Amino acid sequence: MNPNTFPTKGNLILAKNSLTLASQGYELMDKKRNILLRELMGLIDQAKDIQAEIDSTFTAAYQALQKANIQLGIHTVQDIAASVPEDHSIRVKTRSIMGTEIPLVQAESDRLQLTYGFFSTTESLDQARMHFEKVKELTIRLSMVENSAYRLASSIRKTQKRANALKNITIPTYQNLVATISNALEEKDREEFTRLKVIKQVKNKHL
Repeated sequence: MNPNTFPTKGNLILAKNSLTLASQGYELMDKKRNILLRELMGLIDQAKDIQAEIDSTFTAAYQALQKANIQLGIHTVQDIAASVPEDHSIRVKTRSIMGTEIPLVQAESDRLQLTYGFFSTTESLDQARMHFEKVKELTIRLSMVENSAYRLASSIRKTQKRANALKNITIPTYQNLVATISNALEEKDREEFTRLKVIKQVKNKHL
C-alpha cells in the first residue's frame, strides 16, 4: 500500500488490515525460525557424537588393518579389498521441516558378503572389515545430518531476513500510515465540526 495514500476511512481500513497481516506474518516467521533453530541445534549435537564415534572407529579399523597387513601381507589384503563389490544400496529421499526439504538417507542393513575364506585369513582382517563397515554406516548418517544442518541454516538465514524486513520496515511503515491517516481524518473531523458550528452561529444571528 502506498504510504502517500489519500486519507480516507476506506484507506484507513486497508492500512489496518495490511498492518495486521504484516504482524501475523512476522509472528509466523519468528515461530518458524525458532523451530528450525531447535532442529539445527539437535543436528549439531548429533553430528558431534557421530564424528567422535567415527574417529574412534577409524582408529580401531586402521589398527586392525595394519595388523592384517603384517600377518597376511599388504598385497594379499589389497587383493581381498579389490574383490569387495560396490555398494549400490544407498537411497536418498527427503522430508520437510517447516517447508525446508532435508535429505533422508537410507541404506540396506545387510552386511556385505564375504569375499575371502576364513581358513586363509586372520581375525585381524575380520575386525578391520567390521570396523570399516561401521565407519561406512556412520559416514552415511553423518552426511545426512551435516547436509540437513546446512539446509536448515540456510533456511534460518532466509527466514531471519524476512522477519527482520517485516519487523523493521513493513510493520513500522504501516504503523506510520495508520497513524497519519487517523490524524488526518481526526483533523478533518475537527475542521468539519468547527465549520458546522460557525454555520450554526451565523444562522442564529440572522434569526
